[in-house]
Amino acid sequence: MESHVRTQLESLTLDPQRPLIVTDADEVVAYFIAGLERFLDRNGHWLDLKSFAITGNIRKRGSNEVSTQAEVKDLLAEFFNTDTELLDPVDGAADALRALNARAQVIVLSNVPPSAHAARQRWLTQHGMNYPLIANAGSKGPPLRFLEEHINAPVFFLDDLPPHLDAVAEHAGSVSLLHFIADKRLAALVAPAQNCHLHTSDWPVARAFIEARLESHGF
Repeated sequence: MESHVRTQLESLTLDPQRPLIVTDADEVVAYFIAGLERFLDRNGHWLDLKSFAITGNIRKRGSNEVSTQAEVKDLLAEFFNTDTELLDPVDGAADALRALNARAQVIVLSNVPPSAHAARQRWLTQHGMNYPLIANAGSKGPPLRFLEEHINAPVFFLDDLPPHLDAVAEHAGSVSLLHFIADKRLAALVAPAQNCHLHTSDWPVARAFIEARLESHGF
């Protein structure tokens, strides 16, 4: 785990006796791909959603030439600089988290570039999700292990990417894993993560699952 991630985690004020919900941002509380498509359209590109990936699927309008990895990196950097606060919130996310926050702590763990941390925090606040934001880098397994070690209550993790869910299963085995992909076009392109306990695109379903687990543990 990178030092700047650990510093953010250590700065959190968490109640060790209260359940914790750790949610990703993109495609869990924010419609990332739809926002990216709008950005690409403004910048002479389009996203060919033929697989669950970005690199290799961004094409140039007119020629349909596939953008190189370097070009995709530059486009994503510009996207985070200009459009982080323009994304649409996922339906039901704010309401579900608000209800769950009465019974559990909530934090957002997102692999957003550090330069976009403030913009993403503003976005969360604007859309009724003013929870602590951790700007992560790389695997989410080590951060969840850190959090699991500090919480003596159920911990839940929601993410759209199977590698992150699998990493958490490896590093923090007691965490309940929800494979959440808000964009149903994307959800149709990838199988449920091997280790997930729930696979869904709908916040009412995720909320009910978390509430049932909390109830079963006496919270």
